[in-house]
Amino acid sequence: MTDRYAVAGNPVAHSRSPAIHQQFAQQTGQALDYGRLLCPLDAFKATLQAFADGGARGCNITVPFKFEAFEMATRRTPRAALAQAANTLRFDAQADGGWLADNTDGVGLVRDITVNAGVALSGQRVLLLGAGGASAGVLGPLIEARPAEIVLANRSLDKAQALVDRHADWAAEHGVRLTARALDNAGQAYDVFINGTAASLSGSGVPVGPGVLRPGTLALDMMYGPAAQPFLHWAHEHHAVARDGLGMLVEQAAESFALWRGIRPDTAPVLAALRAQIDTPSPLQNKNPV
Repeated sequence: MTDRYAVAGNPVAHSRSPAIHQQFAQQTGQALDYGRLLCPLDAFKATLQAFADGGARGCNITVPFKFEAFEMATRRTPRAALAQAANTLRFDAQADGGWLADNTDGVGLVRDITVNAGVALSGQRVLLLGAGGASAGVLGPLIEARPAEIVLANRSLDKAQALVDRHADWAAEHGVRLTARALDNAGQAYDVFINGTAASLSGSGVPVGPGVLRPGTLALDMMYGPAAQPFLHWAHEHHAVARDGLGMLVEQAAESFALWRGIRPDTAPVLAALRAQIDTPSPLQNKNPV
């Protein structure tokens, strides 16, 4: 029988995850069917439970349900527990301990930055924008990469501070200075700037000024495709190295695939194929274009 998986979210029609996982399956010889699961905003848990009860083996979770997905699992990986948000669920039987929640966003982001873009994080100053599920998922692995400093900036300072407080011990263990700031006081001239807000998806523009950049800053938007284009152009106009979230998407998907299937696929050819398919330019001025 073919095992069933899906990406669950709202909206979800734009997601490239089905194409990515089908390529992974072909590459590794795995039999699976991966689709999209549109979840009503007021019925996420019921929709996901019905999908699992129908025999599905697992699910990726996208906006805005990563916190709810975390709550539905009876077991959590350490990185999911730190984030308190999940982008990956494995529907293990109750006899095996019940559903397992993981968060592969952060390891996917770090791998895309350090391997695909060829940019070191160790010792750098990093600005992470947003305090929602996306930023919660990546903050722990970013800390583990040992930058000198991470500033978490958000419209609601209290929400950013709560996320910083939860990661304070992890940051101290890795020698990383971690602070929270309001958007209007985000700081200046970072080495790496990561947009973890939904501003690009909503078309509301970059929520901070260009002072956060310096010439050569890696400016990465977690969004990809047409939604990321305004951010990429903004970063390029201010002499930053602009990158979208497609590489992160492929890398986090590979981690999810490995959790489900026990084998990690080769991401390079999949990312190259997606770059050729979507109607957006390659990340501008990358050190190592993919």
